[in-house]
Amino acid sequence: MNILLVEDDLLLAKGTAKLIERMSGYQIQVRTDPAKIVELCQSGKIDLVLMDVNLPGAKWEDRDMSGADISCLLKKHPQTQHIPIILLTAYAMVTERERLLQVSGADEFYTKPITNYAALIESIAQLCPKTS
Repeated sequence: MNILLVEDDLLLAKGTAKLIERMSGYQIQVRTDPAKIVELCQSGKIDLVLMDVNLPGAKWEDRDMSGADISCLLKKHPQTQHIPIILLTAYAMVTERERLLQVSGADEFYTKPITNYAALIESIAQLCPKTS
């Protein structure tokens, strides 16, 4: 399975990617640029996206973009709407979770720091049963 990890903190991204790869055998690519994210997802090479909600400095057509914004963009495009998206965020309030899922169109939500990687990997497998 090919997973795209969208994370602005490169150190955190590398650690997260390495843990998931070791525990699951999945291949992880890390990106932060919205244009590259959309391009990669449209290529058909991505099975699932792990999307950080907070992406300071991320811009799409001169507009600031959050991970929720990029998720919404992917879910509205016919070429990418089928790709499962798991939001990752430090905003753990239940009301915020529901709002972010609704606004972004994402399929699942995990709070950071991730403490249960086994549960995250199980969620990934459930969202992509054919490629797990």
